[in-house]
Amino acid sequence: MDDIRRSYARLCKESGAEPQESILQHLQQRSHLDFATQSLSVDTCGALGKLLQDELQFTEIMLSDCMLSEEGAKLLLHGLCSNTVVKSLDLKGNNLRAVGAEALGKLLRQNKSIRSLTLEWNNLGVWEESFALFCEGLRANCHLQCLDLRNNQINHQGAGELAMALKGNSTLRELDLRWNNIGLLGGRALLNCLHSNRTLQQLELAGNNVPSDILKAVGQAMEHNQERQDILCKSRSRTQVLSKEVLCLKEEKAKQFLGLMDTIDKQREEINRSSRVSAARVGQLQEALTEQHSVVNALKAKLQMMEAALALSEQKASELGELLSAAKQEQVKQTESQAKELQQCKKVEELERKNKMLQEQLFQVKEDLTHTTAEMKLRALQAEERLEMEKRRFKKGLEDAESLRLKEVNHMAHHLETSEHALQERIQRLEATRINLEEELSRVKSAALVERGQIEEELIKAKNQARLEEQQRLEHLEEKLRLMMQARDEAQNCCLQQKQSVAEAHAKESQLSLQVEGLRRRAEELQQELSSKEQEKVAEVNKVRVELQEQIGHLEAERTAQEGLREKIAALERQLKVLSSNHREKLLDKEGEISSLLEKLRVREAEICRMREEEAQRASFLQNAIMAYVQGSPLGSFSPKK
Repeated sequence: MDDIRRSYARLCKESGAEPQESILQHLQQRSHLDFATQSLSVDTCGALGKLLQDELQFTEIMLSDCMLSEEGAKLLLHGLCSNTVVKSLDLKGNNLRAVGAEALGKLLRQNKSIRSLTLEWNNLGVWEESFALFCEGLRANCHLQCLDLRNNQINHQGAGELAMALKGNSTLRELDLRWNNIGLLGGRALLNCLHSNRTLQQLELAGNNVPSDILKAVGQAMEHNQERQDILCKSRSRTQVLSKEVLCLKEEKAKQFLGLMDTIDKQREEINRSSRVSAARVGQLQEALTEQHSVVNALKAKLQMMEAALALSEQKASELGELLSAAKQEQVKQTESQAKELQQCKKVEELERKNKMLQEQLFQVKEDLTHTTAEMKLRALQAEERLEMEKRRFKKGLEDAESLRLKEVNHMAHHLETSEHALQERIQRLEATRINLEEELSRVKSAALVERGQIEEELIKAKNQARLEEQQRLEHLEEKLRLMMQARDEAQNCCLQQKQSVAEAHAKESQLSLQVEGLRRRAEELQQELSSKEQEKVAEVNKVRVELQEQIGHLEAERTAQEGLREKIAALERQLKVLSSNHREKLLDKEGEISSLLEKLRVREAEICRMREEEAQRASFLQNAIMAYVQGSPLGSFSPKK
């Protein structure tokens, strides 16, 4: 406060005047300046004007009944032009005339903070040109809300200037014109301007010789403007609420979309990990297969060695047969030694028995070898087929997962775009309804409220439907994830089973290698014992060939059975494709239903727009009828022609 007093004193000294003690006392106030009934000189007004240019403390200034001169008022108002804090200005009873009106017009054009201006008991309307400048400033002002012009000697021409200013002003709420000389013409001019001004809520015209019907029409227009402002406030509050809800929905959808993207990224990482693990397992299985192939090749080489040994034993058996034939000839020649022959016969019988035993053992050994080779081949083929099937299944699973992920991402993006577009369209429609409601009469208020309630219910239903659809889609995605996890677990179990079968095959191979070594030893023993027999071995070899042919037939039958299984697998794959196509058709049907529902909503909105247009036409008809009635009344002869 002391700073303000010092600055005031300094400004007075600069202008060569002495500061007034009453002004210094009133400058001690905090939020408002009350100079009512204080006589202010021109120098004091100039100092106060310079002080109020940059002062950011006082929000209310009262200068009523200060007997300001034209020059002093001009200096004060010039200082207030650049002030941005003053909200209320009271200039009651200062006998402001032409210069004051021009200064007030400049103030209204430049100042952007004053909300209330009191100009009661002045003479602003005496000079028409100055009052016209004041009205131009009022027309250009976009912040003033309350204006008091009581007892300012405003005539019908000044009322016309005020009407022109009110047509361009969109912020003034209250205008007091009581106790002036407006008359019939001024009243009609003000009534006509109210058709374009929809913001003025209070207009006082008492004591102006204005007819009662015009006063009633002005009152009705004020009521209409008040109702319109109430509707506007409600619609703005509702649009704000709707915009907040829309923003919340957008944020929720963005969060859901981000969550889906995170889950998709996690699925990708899991799929990559599983692909890496499966690739490593496939490599291990391939290595195991290569080892099995090497073991099978080694067994084949061993079999070839055994066949070569058998061929050598057959040659030895043929030599022994020749020796036996020679021995028989010698026996025929030596008929003399019968005892020796009997002994030789016994020995031959014993040798034949031993030969039969050895042949039986050889037959069993060959059967074991054939069985083991067949089992190893079958296991190797089964392992290869399982690996191929697993590779195909894994590749199909990866392709299906990627295709489903891409489809779901595209569908979600499309759904988000459509929902945003629909919400924007609904917001635009709500704005259009708001504009139409502004143009409607008070009688359409109840119908508009009912329609808005219906629109809000439809919005709530649409939001609930969207939320339900999003929940269903999330559940569907979770089910798909669960199925993918189950398929991955099954693949891991199959890999573990294959590892176990490979380990079992390794164990059996070790056992077979031990058995082969034992058989080698037995074969060496048999080669030593098979030096005397030939014919029976040839017969046994023929039997072995027949058995091998039978085993080959069994193998061919098993191959045919495997082909039948493959055909069954192909049929199952076809059934899966058919089921997937049916599922896609169902999805397309659901999308068609959604589009039909949207069309129904559009049809309903078109009907609502049509009803609103009909109501607007009815309102215009009623307005025309009222105007025609007013023109047909006795006062209509005095009304100006449009």
